[in-house]
Amino acid sequence: MKIAKDDIEVKMEIPGAVIRQKTDFGDATGLGKISGEYFSLSAGVDTTPLFMGLEGNLCQCPHWGFLLSGQLTTTDSKGIEEIVNGKDLFYWPPGHNVKVNADAEIVMFSPQHEHTHVINHMIEMTKS
Repeated sequence: MKIAKDDIEVKMEIPGAVIRQKTDFGDATGLGKISGEYFSLSAGVDTTPLFMGLEGNLCQCPHWGFLLSGQLTTTDSKGIEEIVNGKDLFYWPPGHNVKVNADAEIVMFSPQHEHTHVINHMIEMTKS
């Protein structure tokens, strides 16, 4: 799930402040500690080979974030693709791959334990 800024409902607008809120944007129930992450990714990066060996050969960690700039395509376990553009908020449920279409800067929030496992797996895959 992703949403562009202009598609988020304005809840309050006063001089100097506009507050937008998208409710029900994922569920963090029972996920424990969350990590904040900043990724800088170059066009052409594809996580598919890095996730080989994980369940379903996909990242099984949910992420909530904001694409500062660039463009990404996510693919879920059913093969459904979604394009995320700069300035989009996004939620990626467990079971996804990411391809970078244009150099991207991302801020993400992820369950710390699960994403550390995925990152460590990716590190090991780059050593092979």
